[in-house]
Amino acid sequence: MRGFRPGLLPTLVMLALLPVLVWLGFWQLERGEQKRDMLERQEARAQLGPLSPAELDGLTDPAYSRVHLQGRFDAEHSFLLDSRTRDGQVGVELLQPFQDQASGLWMIVNRGWIPWPDRRIPPEFDTPGQALKLAAWAYVPSGKPFVLDRGMAEGWPRLINYVDIAELWEALDREGVAYELRLEPGPAAYRADWPVTSMSPAQHRGYAVQWFALAAALLALFIYLGVHQARENRHARHESDRHST
Repeated sequence: MRGFRPGLLPTLVMLALLPVLVWLGFWQLERGEQKRDMLERQEARAQLGPLSPAELDGLTDPAYSRVHLQGRFDAEHSFLLDSRTRDGQVGVELLQPFQDQASGLWMIVNRGWIPWPDRRIPPEFDTPGQALKLAAWAYVPSGKPFVLDRGMAEGWPRLINYVDIAELWEALDREGVAYELRLEPGPAAYRADWPVTSMSPAQHRGYAVQWFALAAALLALFIYLGVHQARENRHARHESDRHST
């Protein structure tokens, strides 16, 4: 080890950062596998026949299941999911209660994205009054979002910052299906281009490579500093011995 003297501070920095960088790389790989699994599940369930609302309500894992609805929207109660963007434009997603005629079940249906360029003017939307036949799919989030303000505004339509179906049913003072249903493109939908994931598996793998590269660069720099410092120490000792003689 005479040829390697990195010093205390570089050693502490390396010990603190290297495990974090390696962990971030493996975490990105794990997230990539999760996204790949989500895409495969979505594709597989898209090939299956659509379910009825009653069949959906009995599933333990309904994510991406297609559903056929026949009934009416509740035009008096609407939720506007704030801060949704499309093509760089800010807007909202419109969620409304929908009652299925055959089963009588209530559902929260997301009709899609609506632009909201001027916050001084309420976003414009309308609600069909007639009975409709709709196609939708069940959206199940991977976890609850981190939100600082979990309060809910009053009045209708009601602006919300996140979707918690149980809280929406509580605000409506009724019971219903415990999953958000997202409309497929059709006459009752607004902009309904739903991304299954915000980041592809390939992007996660790319980030993993970057984290591993940073870890390798840190380790290489640490080794270089250790070797360089050892040489400097040897040179200093040699000069000291030469001058002493």
